[in-house]
Parts: sequence; structure tokens; C-alpha cells
Amino acid sequence: MLKVGLTGGIGAGKSEVSRLLVERGAVLIDADRIAREVVAPGTPGLAAVVEAFGAGVLAEDGSLDRPKLGSIVFADPEKLAVLNSIVHPLVGARSRALESAADDDAVVIHDVPLLTENGLAPLYDVVVVVDVAPETQLDRLVSLRGMTEDDARARMAAQATREKRREIADIVIDNDVPLEDLRRRVADVWDELVRRARAPHVAGDSPRAPQE
Repeated sequence: MLKVGLTGGIGAGKSEVSRLLVERGAVLIDADRIAREVVAPGTPGLAAVVEAFGAGVLAEDGSLDRPKLGSIVFADPEKLAVLNSIVHPLVGARSRALESAADDDAVVIHDVPLLTENGLAPLYDVVVVVDVAPETQLDRLVSLRGMTEDDARARMAAQATREKRREIADIVIDNDVPLEDLRRRVADVWDELVRRARAPHVAGDSPRAPQE
């Protein structure tokens, strides 16, 4: 099994890259999706969030009002740290369970938005960073997700810088390109991941080797 950490800033296009990798046979473990599951109505995770932030973060149907909670935590590093301390252990436990169910020869893609921020690179055999210019991030968040510019900038500022993400990357995927160019790049990356997954490793060795 090759464990791959896939990350990138908000609006970088990780979802499209992960979709293309799954098309080629990757097993996807999506931390964002799991993060939603662990705070679904009736879960201990949601109860802990309400205890920390109050019932005002709930929607009328009793589910978590994610935009409202986001507007609170992304403007306050201390509150963001509190939220992370609740959600991240739950996401980690669920991710490990899903990984253990994958085949021995699988390429397992962990889509982890905060991989850089939480120092998680050592957990993976290979780290893939989806990279775009900050201007592209901002434009996508405003034009495609409907955020205000201030909200978008706050969310970007709450994450690691572009430079920090690139520092921990073994493979960088440029997503400031047309979709067909992205498809070709992902195809090349997939071939490299399969090669690494099949390469024999001596105990204690790491398959990590930087590649642009």
C-alpha cells in the first residue's frame, strides 16, 4: 500500500485532482467528507462543538451551520484551534479505519486540507500538493463559491502559505492550467504513484523522493 497525502490551499482544486486519481484506480479517503460525518446530527462530535461554541452554530434542522461556524473560527485563531482539537482526532480515527480496509497493493489518497498546518507529512509515503496562485484561489472562492472577498481572504490567511505547502511537497501539481493540461499532469502523477507502490522497499526505507 502506498499512502499519499494530497493537499493544497482552499480553492486550489484538490477535489478535481482527487476525482481524476480515483478515475485511475486510487482509493480516496476524503478528510473534508469525514469531517462532516463526524459532526452530523446525533454524533458526539456535534455535541462537543455545541458545547464549545453554543447552540447558535446549529441550523434550524439541528445540523451544524457550517458557514456560521466558519465565520466564527476563521477570524479567530484560538477558536479555530478549539474546533480542530474536537474534529481532528475523530477524523484521524475514521481515516485509519478506512485505510486498514484497503487492499495491500492499493494507492490510498488521503485528501487532507490542513496537512501542512498540522505537520502531518511524515504520516505519508508521498505528499502531493495541488498548487495555484493566491490570486486564483481568491477568484475561485468569490466567483465559484460565492464568498465575500473578506471571508475568502480570512480563510486563506488561516491556512499555511503557498511556500510552506511547497516545502513539504514530494510532487507538485500546477492547477493554474486548462482542464486538459491538468488531466495529463494527473495521469503522469498516477503513473509515478503506481511505480512507487510497486517498487520493492527495504525495511526502514521511505518511497519518498522529491519530484516536480
